[in-house]
Amino acid sequence: MVAGYLDMIDHELEEIKKKKLEQLKKQYMSGGNITENMPNTPIKLTDADIDETVKKYDTIVIDCWASWCSPCLMVAPVIEELAKEMQGTVVFGKLNVDENPATSAKHHIMSIPTLLVFKNGNLIERLVGAYPKEELKKKLEPYQ
Repeated sequence: MVAGYLDMIDHELEEIKKKKLEQLKKQYMSGGNITENMPNTPIKLTDADIDETVKKYDTIVIDCWASWCSPCLMVAPVIEELAKEMQGTVVFGKLNVDENPATSAKHHIMSIPTLLVFKNGNLIERLVGAYPKEELKKKLEPYQ
């Protein structure tokens, strides 16, 4: 029985290695610098710097939140954890909607938390609501 579990773990590790190798190969082939130090914590964003930041990273997920929003506060530690786990493939940012009304208006943020997913500078996905970590991770994996 233990041998079966070990085989399963070995198989999963091989799959993870293959996936990571493909990610690195894709990044290298696209001219990306694989040694570039990508943040492993969410970047605090403002109206003044969001456009520049969105263009800087291949994939960035921006958590639009407010300090008075209970679901936003529930999602905050999930965003912190995913920033560490997905470092190198996805960058996370945080935008306080109360302090940054221009960006909130530009992207029609009507409910929070809202996660804006940008790929190559383009908004490609909008996730509204407080997702559990595993569900959110599954939704973001295709964008790695």
